[in-house]
Amino acid sequence: MYEWIKAFHVIAVISWMAGMLYLPRLFVYHCEAEVGSKQSETFKVMERRLLKGIINPAMILTWVLGLYLAWSGHWFSSGWFHGKLFLVLVMSGIHGMFSRWVRDFANDRNTKNQKFYRIINEVPTVLMIGIVILVIVKPF
Repeated sequence: MYEWIKAFHVIAVISWMAGMLYLPRLFVYHCEAEVGSKQSETFKVMERRLLKGIINPAMILTWVLGLYLAWSGHWFSSGWFHGKLFLVLVMSGIHGMFSRWVRDFANDRNTKNQKFYRIINEVPTVLMIGIVILVIVKPF
């Protein structure tokens, strides 16, 4: 059963990361759209559906399945796992910020510019690299 859970965990992670990499790109383009325009309203729908339909469920599955794997694999005492857990907590915090920004855009209250979203778009990538290295290499 462990291998099946791991497979579904990896699928959930891929789905979560796909959304985490795409959503800030939508923010970049949404910044250019005039408030109240058809384009802006379309971005609002896309952002909400991506968050509610893919990113949130994928994050929940990632956490539930990942904690089960850690428990059943006895990883809680491993140093690499502590590092991974820390990075996943940071990723979850970024997820929370993205959720807030979706609400800000939905209420026409975005205060950030394209450059900000272009930079923040790289954060999930950097975290993902660290997480994958810790899981595969298990350096400590």
